[in-house]
Amino acid sequence: MKNSYLTKTLLVASFFTVAACQSNEGMMNSNHIHTGGIQAEPMPVDKGPDALSFDIVHAKITTTNNIAKFHMSVSGNAGANKPTPSGKLAGSSVYSYVWPTSINAAEVGFEKDAGILALAVTSHADFDDTPLYDENGDSDPNNDGDLWHSHWVVLQANEQCGEGALGVVDIPKGAKPKLPKTWPGLPILLDSPGWDPILANKNIEVSIPFNNIESVRSASFDGVTAGLRVNQSVHAPLLCVVDAMDIASGDLSLSGKTNQ
Repeated sequence: MKNSYLTKTLLVASFFTVAACQSNEGMMNSNHIHTGGIQAEPMPVDKGPDALSFDIVHAKITTTNNIAKFHMSVSGNAGANKPTPSGKLAGSSVYSYVWPTSINAAEVGFEKDAGILALAVTSHADFDDTPLYDENGDSDPNNDGDLWHSHWVVLQANEQCGEGALGVVDIPKGAKPKLPKTWPGLPILLDSPGWDPILANKNIEVSIPFNNIESVRSASFDGVTAGLRVNQSVHAPLLCVVDAMDIASGDLSLSGKTNQ
């Protein structure tokens, strides 16, 4: 009788142990399953944690009612790597997670057809371009540029940034283009709307309300991780894309389709 009871107890314990392991394995696997959007091959793990934090494995845009969710997943820890402070604006660096889109720039308050509208989640230690917001909660809105925050930027090819390179579109002196109400005052097509990004584990997400959500539902997009640099002269071009670390599609073809 004792042997029979012990055998049954061991069998039951084994069953729950196996079931628990299978459940944990399923949870681990589910964390690495990405559906829809643009899926990219991860780089080798020996590239190091800094590179892996910008190694895109998935980019996606989805909509629910009038809300668009911009999602990106990387191989490493999202947001773990930030620019080293240089102590000055000229020549300073900006790290970013970017969704270039086919959405017309007019949908967020810029001139129609102004360039490539992109959502960017950025960090830069040497300047603050969100004057309306106090991201670190210390009652000073001008000292938290190093915290990850969101922007709309308008990009165009700019040979002054390098052969085939992109730059944030400059506003020429004296020009008065249409600008969003939350434009931070810099002489470039950049908006600081205050949509809080969420960076957790391997994921970056930003949820944004749109007046015309159809402009997002019909859009194509890509995913890019990039380093940008402020010009040494702090003059046109003010902000250039100098280091495209990874491109989800591989060729910036905007191959992703919203809700697909």
